[in-house]
Amino acid sequence: MTTDWIAPAWMHQQVTAEQYAEWTEEQCAGIEIVDGMVVVSPSASKRHNRLARVLANALDAAAGPGWNADTDFDVRLHDVPLTNRRPDVTVYRADTIDVDPTRPEHVLLVVEVVSPGSETTDRIVKAEQYARAGIAFYWRVEQTPTGLPLTYTYVLDPRSGRYRDGEVFAGVVKVTAPFEVEVDLGRL
Repeated sequence: MTTDWIAPAWMHQQVTAEQYAEWTEEQCAGIEIVDGMVVVSPSASKRHNRLARVLANALDAAAGPGWNADTDFDVRLHDVPLTNRRPDVTVYRADTIDVDPTRPEHVLLVVEVVSPGSETTDRIVKAEQYARAGIAFYWRVEQTPTGLPLTYTYVLDPRSGRYRDGEVFAGVVKVTAPFEVEVDLGRL
């Protein structure tokens, strides 16, 4: 027996910031809004989630009292057309913990953990969007067949509005900017 699935109407129409503000947490879970359109994200693997959590915990501990690092919440890049991204890890100003939506000026660093199906979006599209929004640091964590993740770090060049390549780390990430942190992502 087959059932024809029809996507709800809200998945075929542009969503405004005002409409999105009225949605429930359940409606917002597992989606991003890009140019006003809903983009559904598949459930992440346990390895993906663990990489994000271990990295968020290390960044949170290293960032100091002025910054928080958390996982899986919206960062509002634009109001019109509405663009909300949901980075795997976001380092944001601690004094904005209750400010909603989180905006680029609240954010220091975003991290995306690449999964099958998100390669182009994480490597190209999100990097360009985060840079245009003025987020100073972008890290991309690539999962490899060997299990030893590669972490690519990028720093915003304010003159060009694009990210410059930073260091690449295999397993252990050890940086001094935006603050000093060392975390072993190879020990999952």
